[in-house]
Amino acid sequence: MEPALLFPFRHVRHCLVLCILLLAALAPPAHAQARGPLVLAAASLQEALTAAADSWTKKGHPRPVLSFAASSALARQIAAKAPADLFFSADQEWMDYLAGRNLIVSATRVDLLTNRLVFVAPVRSRVSLVVRPAFPLAEALGGGRLALADPDAVPAGRYAKEALTRLKVWPSVEGNIARAENVRAALALVSRGAAPLGIVYATDARADSSVRVAGWIPANAHEPIVYPVARLAASSNPEAESFRRFIVSAEGKAIFRQYGFGTR
Repeated sequence: MEPALLFPFRHVRHCLVLCILLLAALAPPAHAQARGPLVLAAASLQEALTAAADSWTKKGHPRPVLSFAASSALARQIAAKAPADLFFSADQEWMDYLAGRNLIVSATRVDLLTNRLVFVAPVRSRVSLVVRPAFPLAEALGGGRLALADPDAVPAGRYAKEALTRLKVWPSVEGNIARAENVRAALALVSRGAAPLGIVYATDARADSSVRVAGWIPANAHEPIVYPVARLAASSNPEAESFRRFIVSAEGKAIFRQYGFGTR
């Protein structure tokens, strides 16, 4: 009788082992349970947002994937259905562009940061500007070009064009603009000596030791510089809302202030 009972016992045991192995194969690995959010952010946020991501990751969260470019380019990518979880713009206009297409979760939109515009020059340059109406900007360029992010689309360039127009100097330099795809590209033109002057955010000037501030543009010469952040309507990643809440928290704001941003 004993040999006859042995086969069924082994058969059941083998079935149990196979079932356990099958379930283990079908179950996702523990590290795949959470995926870091994909954040599309303005180029000027590179250092500060990376630091915020580092801090959040140290708390045990999956690391966010950060993609930096001009706000205009990123907003158009989102409108074209590019996958992403959060959008961090350098102006209200491009966030409004997405809101008007129902591509953000309006309740998650927060106007978080502020900034200033400055003229930058190569660090060895002696150019110094007193920025006021009708100041001699064309003369300061000395025949060179003024580096700007695209003034027809990119926030930093739009703010700059608005300021120079109000200051009544835009007509004197509009034929000598070195257009860049984003504010960091404009900064690079000055840093490499390809342009004698450029207009960037104050936070950008702090990020590059090869340039120095040659003049401050009055804040009232252009519309307020405001950086809004929001979760995208197409996002299904629960970590996206967690990271958004972190960067708008007191702890998150403190990180951005360390990099020269104002907070609201």
